[in-house]
Amino acid sequence: MHPSDLLVKHFSRLTPSQVSALKKLGLLTIRDLLYHFPVRHLDAGKSSSSELAADGERATFYGQIEKTGTKRSFRGRVSMGEATLKDNTGTIKLVWFHQAYMAKKILPGDFVRVSGVVKKRGNAVSLINPEIDKIPRPSEGLVAALPEGLSSSLFQRKEGVLHESASSPRVSALEERFFPVYPESRGISSRWFYHALQRILASGIVETLEDPIPEEILKRYNLPTPRAALVWIHTPRNEKHARSARKRFAFEEIFFIQLERQRDRLLYEQNPSFTIIPEKIGLDRFITDFGFSLTRAQQGAIDAILTDFGGKRPMLRLLEGDVGSGKTAVAAASAYATVHTRPVGQNFGALQVAYMCPTEILAAQHFESFIKFFVESGIQIGLITGSGCRKFPSKVNPSGWTDISRSQFLKWVENGEIPVVIGTHALIQKRVKFKHLAYVIIDEQHRFGAKQRAKLMQKEGQKNIAPHFLSMTATPIPRTLALTLYGDLDLTLLDEMPRGRKPVVTEIITPAGRAGTYEKIRAEIRAGRQAYVICPRIDEPDPEKEMVLEAKSVKTEAARLKAQVFPEYAVGTLHGKMKPTEKDCVMGEFASGKINILCATSVVEVGVNVQNATIIIIEGAERFGLAQLHQLRGRVLRSNHQAYCYLFPEGKSEKSIARLRALQSAKNGFELSEMDLALRGAGELGGGKQWGISDIGMEAIKNLKMVEVAREEAKRLLGEDIEMKKYPMLQSQLAKREKPIHFE
Repeated sequence: MHPSDLLVKHFSRLTPSQVSALKKLGLLTIRDLLYHFPVRHLDAGKSSSSELAADGERATFYGQIEKTGTKRSFRGRVSMGEATLKDNTGTIKLVWFHQAYMAKKILPGDFVRVSGVVKKRGNAVSLINPEIDKIPRPSEGLVAALPEGLSSSLFQRKEGVLHESASSPRVSALEERFFPVYPESRGISSRWFYHALQRILASGIVETLEDPIPEEILKRYNLPTPRAALVWIHTPRNEKHARSARKRFAFEEIFFIQLERQRDRLLYEQNPSFTIIPEKIGLDRFITDFGFSLTRAQQGAIDAILTDFGGKRPMLRLLEGDVGSGKTAVAAASAYATVHTRPVGQNFGALQVAYMCPTEILAAQHFESFIKFFVESGIQIGLITGSGCRKFPSKVNPSGWTDISRSQFLKWVENGEIPVVIGTHALIQKRVKFKHLAYVIIDEQHRFGAKQRAKLMQKEGQKNIAPHFLSMTATPIPRTLALTLYGDLDLTLLDEMPRGRKPVVTEIITPAGRAGTYEKIRAEIRAGRQAYVICPRIDEPDPEKEMVLEAKSVKTEAARLKAQVFPEYAVGTLHGKMKPTEKDCVMGEFASGKINILCATSVVEVGVNVQNATIIIIEGAERFGLAQLHQLRGRVLRSNHQAYCYLFPEGKSEKSIARLRALQSAKNGFELSEMDLALRGAGELGGGKQWGISDIGMEAIKNLKMVEVAREEAKRLLGEDIEMKKYPMLQSQLAKREKPIHFE
């Protein structure tokens, strides 16, 4: 057996559904499986039994599922899942309200661990909305991990050797107390992973693995070798082993990310850049014409950018600010300074700015905003998206824009006639060429891959000159995550809001409170305001599909609201499947007030700006991440009118409600991001799906010291030799691990 061997070579009995599930999880080789870590370890010692359970206490039970089913409650007609758990002292009824799908995740005969608050009536014991995890079948060697008294009749004892290596002594099932719980996919279970990994570990394969981390770093921070860590993470004999192994792999992942980020920065800074020194009187006049006073944070951000512009190295900076904190104004002021600087050796022309946005809606919105900022300056502004090209000002109407052909647009950008170019990823097409690209701005950078960003930054006609770079985001990012994801960027915070901006009122609405909330919305619309209704799905989901039975659909919800709730008002729809022209039409009607209520998916999450919209309803609120909820809520923080956010959750689990309460109590996005990180446990940290970092890497994000240490060690190694010739293993692993890190 070798780490690079395909799994099918050694696991010949894999079914087609198992092979498909492994591919879905990205597990093709023995090495892949070794690094498929448990999301957590279940400590079997903290438990109870049905006979000893006390009403109102929180307890953990181990047993076997006897039966499962789904139904609707008699009174409220609420969908619910049910199951019966048998342990050696009796039975326990498991009930999940609003979560019928939970009963389909388990089957009669499954061995499970359940945790929840006990409800006892006479001798009948039940758990409402408990947490549940499948565990390895006790008859296969793990009965001793169960608490005393739970292994007599139901679970049969059977000792067995788990593994033997130089890293760990022989461990019998009687000594093992911690169950590893692995990420699953339809067709393959945590139990399969457990037994497959025992077989791999028993082969001694971990003894052949080399360690990419330099030995001096291991010793300095007391980190185990990969051989010991792999044994400890898959079969820990105690909690200390599991923690130590997770710490090692968490550090390793963050360390490699930091190496990549710091190396990229050093390489970029080796290039010269444009020196931009603005004419102060002109810039001050430009900012005065905004019609509002800059906040202290905005002025500080502009000063920091202008200082970078005057240096010899290209700027690499991240501007992070809450929704409505004024990032666009900072971008406009710094863009003005750029386009009013002549290219070196010329007394004519202007340096150019490229401003890339993640969606056509946002690009068009920023185009309109820049027109307002630059209307008196005489500067030409262009917009390029997949749908077409526009230019301001129009020859026919100097105060407005005009549509132009793509070929003409590209010609004017290439010869420098259009200094400010705003667009979507259409900006990075090969046909788009600049004459003097001095400044690149990317809005919500995390929605672009690293390669897309690099392509735009390489658009400068003079290949040896690097443009200044500003990344902007309104997505709440914890400090440790910012240090990791954006380790190559200097961080500037916009941590205050413009004067007069009122905090949004956020409420969690129960089913009983829905009618009353609709009346509040009716009163706001009657007063001339508008509302968003956000749904997690576009079309009505297939009833057969698990996990989405309760999901609202945009089309169905819009029809219901129009027919049953707000027949007197215009209700529109907006979602990702619409054509760009259809989206523009809907947004135009909403912005003009023709549509009173816009029913949409999270397509409105980023940057959409309709100042008259003061209400947002979010259906199935627990289905969204906290950062996404905060972004959605920001759609109604665009004016000085009081704004309202109503969260309509579908489930009632303690964890999901706790997360929504954090949204209520957090004073700003920065505080919310830290609360979100603290609320999440192992296996709930987003992983590759949200951040591009594994769950175990995300655990390191909770540890500021670990992130800072990884950052400093990466800087030290690269400072000694950017090519790391002394560490060929490190160099090789870095090349293999390089991948884009972003939020989607």
